[in-house]
Amino acid sequence: MLLPVILSGGAGTRLWPLSREGYPKQLLPLISDKTMLQETVLRLAGIADLGKPMVVCNESHRFMVAEQLRQLEIGPKSIILEPCGRNTAPAVAVAALQAQADGDDIHYY
Repeated sequence: MLLPVILSGGAGTRLWPLSREGYPKQLLPLISDKTMLQETVLRLAGIADLGKPMVVCNESHRFMVAEQLRQLEIGPKSIILEPCGRNTAPAVAVAALQAQADGDDIHYY
């Protein structure tokens, strides 16, 4: 099984004034009526042997992330909250540790 990890962190500073700390670019609809987060989740459709996505996001965005996934009728495996942004490597590491704790890192060949 493939376990998708979606990194949805960010401070919302690059697309100011559209995005801001409380409403970063990944939670905005920029190219369609769906947000960048929703577009990313929808791109997973059709991939064989795919588990539910794990989403890593800023603690202050947890309700917006959960609502955007609910709108797609996609329940995440988990939403992992970062108390503060520490860039990509720690976000990926915490997702890997969570997958390992859940037993999702076991592969059969």
